[in-house]
Amino acid sequence: MTDTPADIRDRLIVALDFPNVAAAEALVWQLGDAVSFYKIGLELTVGGGLDLAADLIEAGKKVFLDLKMHDIGNTVERAVAAAAERGVSILTVHAYPQTMAAAARGAAGSKLEVLGVTVLTSYDAADLAAAGYSGTVEETVRRRAMQAQEAGIAGVICAPTDAAMVRAATSPTFQIVTPGVRPAGADVGDQKRIATPAAAMAAGANRIVVGRPITAAAAPAEAAAAILAELTQAVGETA
Repeated sequence: MTDTPADIRDRLIVALDFPNVAAAEALVWQLGDAVSFYKIGLELTVGGGLDLAADLIEAGKKVFLDLKMHDIGNTVERAVAAAAERGVSILTVHAYPQTMAAAARGAAGSKLEVLGVTVLTSYDAADLAAAGYSGTVEETVRRRAMQAQEAGIAGVICAPTDAAMVRAATSPTFQIVTPGVRPAGADVGDQKRIATPAAAMAAGANRIVVGRPITAAAAPAEAAAAILAELTQAVGETA
């Protein structure tokens, strides 16, 4: 069994994929105490998301900055250190060895978990081939996960369909966070490699990221509660 967050709510990260802070704040208000962890990605970051991140942290929420950093080592190291100083809980970088090593240096001594992005859940084998990669999705994800562990960062972002493979190739404390999670019957949107919340947990994921099934729901709090109930059952079954 992998390490589990003390609060089951910490296993669910809600993606605030909105163009502006007002829309994101409206959802956070609707969700209230039902959700404790939020993801702020590129779109919202440009729309004032860093200030929102500070407000969420001050309110006792946890923040995942999904910035997928990739730059020269010194720049990555300093940017990661700045995120750690802000109290961010999770930050993503692209899973290139030099980038991950720099990020590990920037996060050293802090509580910030740096996660390497392996292969986007909107990519499949044809997309990798078009980008010039010769290996399969599975081979690429596995290699990058092992390189992330070598670099000393906390874990990786991978599709739920790759979680079991990553768990088998890494240590029990290695963190696996999976986007591309959809409750049974939900619209898959632009995702290609998906799984249900329970399946992601069974495969070895520590946390899941859910966006539209909650944010576009008629009753977001009820949608979040249903996913949390599924997670509670899944964690109990694997205990």
